[in-house]
Amino acid sequence: MPARILVVGCGAMGGLFASALTKIAEVTALDANAEHVAAIMRDGLRVTGKSPRVARFAITANVEDLRDKPFDAILFLIKSKATAAVLEQLRPALTGSPVLVTLQNGMGNAEVLLDVPDVIVARGATMNAGRYVEPGVVENLIEGKTWLGPVRGHVQDIVHLGEALNNAGMAAEIVADPMGAVWSKFVFNCVMNPLGALMMGDNPARHNVPEMRDLIDDMAAEVMTVVQVLGGTFAFPPMEFVAKIRAGEVPLSKHAGSMALDIARGAPTEIDELTGFIVREGDRLGIAVPNCRAITRLVKGLELAGQARVANPR
Repeated sequence: MPARILVVGCGAMGGLFASALTKIAEVTALDANAEHVAAIMRDGLRVTGKSPRVARFAITANVEDLRDKPFDAILFLIKSKATAAVLEQLRPALTGSPVLVTLQNGMGNAEVLLDVPDVIVARGATMNAGRYVEPGVVENLIEGKTWLGPVRGHVQDIVHLGEALNNAGMAAEIVADPMGAVWSKFVFNCVMNPLGALMMGDNPARHNVPEMRDLIDDMAAEVMTVVQVLGGTFAFPPMEFVAKIRAGEVPLSKHAGSMALDIARGAPTEIDELTGFIVREGDRLGIAVPNCRAITRLVKGLELAGQARVANPR
């Protein structure tokens, strides 16, 4: 029988994964946006951009609808700040010992999932990117690779997830230790996500201004230093994508990162779980991270400004 997969969070990334996995699995999604849920229930989820498609799958905004419904895997693609609260709501639905999987940005998500005893926990990183457009619609901006590995359990426990993703058309690699890929993507996100927000979602501004290129390089050096002192290694060069853009090897897209989208809709960002994590760990380890500290402070102010602008549009 097809794998039964619950996708928690059906926004940009959750929508991309849910719509692809529907081809080969029995997919259910949980999302807090009632208008988005209603649109998907009525018309399916429409994916624009790369590999456009319309996918139909079960979706709900009510955790109670999931009670006593067994899943083989639960994929978390919500914002990091919501992980603990949503997991607590889901506990009554965790029948059949599903594999808990996080592909979320930032640090701390896998540790939250490990609070559930006696279940396999996997974490990973994905280079896919998308954006929420409107209820029932997400845009597929970048198609990339996903790495996934066990935090609790063994590689063979999650091989089926890698096979499911590959069969669904989403390139995936199962690895014994996922942290190399996690750290590589983490460095990139710590640098590029907040700068995309501060540049008001204008991607060329991140890449085409000499002072911004210098800032990117300085921040990357700070983040990589902290990660390496923490014992982290890199599965691939963290800033490789930026280097390819500078060399003209890949085109400059319009995507400036999820944090810019959060600011635009007046939502909290993941700055605390990304660059803020580096600031806290740098302080603890005695490593100077002046650029990361300044950018974290600016984004905290930008969050408030974004919320005020959405609440009181001119």
